[in-house]
Amino acid sequence: MKATALEFRFRYLIHAVIYVLGFTTPWNKWLHLDSIRTWQWLAAVPSRAGWLSFQSATVAVLIIGILCALIAASLRTWAAAYLDSSIVKDASMHGNQVVAAGPYRFLRNPLYVGTIIHTFALALLMPPSGALVCIILIGLFQLRLIAGEEAFLTANLGETYLAYRAKVSALIPSLTPRVAASPIHPRWPQAFLGELYMWGVVIAFAVAGWRYNSFLIIQGVVVSLGISLIARAFIPSLQANPQTKA
Repeated sequence: MKATALEFRFRYLIHAVIYVLGFTTPWNKWLHLDSIRTWQWLAAVPSRAGWLSFQSATVAVLIIGILCALIAASLRTWAAAYLDSSIVKDASMHGNQVVAAGPYRFLRNPLYVGTIIHTFALALLMPPSGALVCIILIGLFQLRLIAGEEAFLTANLGETYLAYRAKVSALIPSLTPRVAASPIHPRWPQAFLGELYMWGVVIAFAVAGWRYNSFLIIQGVVVSLGISLIARAFIPSLQANPQTKA
């Protein structure tokens, strides 16, 4: 079930392929399925049931999208603040000590959970079949990445990491810290820079969403991705006192 080193190395490319499949849904043409967006489909459900008007339901789904994007960006930025963004983006696994600080006191894998929540936001912009396929594939891939990375950390850290795993949940955050805090100070500038794409998606939903035009939000997502790729060139200059990933 765990991801291979090759999968981990090319994880961002694999994510991109899955998202592109979700947006393009080539099987829709083969199966003659409707290309309506999930946002519209979800809004139509309470509207047809008479619970809300279609306009109110559309606004409700938009708010859900904004919240998912915001929670994902916040969680990933919080996690990246206690790591180096260069490590978060690195093609290789790292780990020579347990980082039990920030969100890692409540949850073992905040970066992966953030990606899953982010996927729910993007899925609203996809056709329903694409959204379903994307959510399933991204979810399964995150589980494979978690299994691979945790096996690596267990092999490197042994009982120290096993004790941490026994106290902190992998995917469901606790309401209170489960372990004592590591003496690590957050570095917010590099964290925000490293997660610039995530915040761009939040802005795209919050600004373009009120035009009720999924295509405008998708354009904002693409622009955010482009800006974040450029910004990655500046990440190393903000690195200081690098920490290991755990």
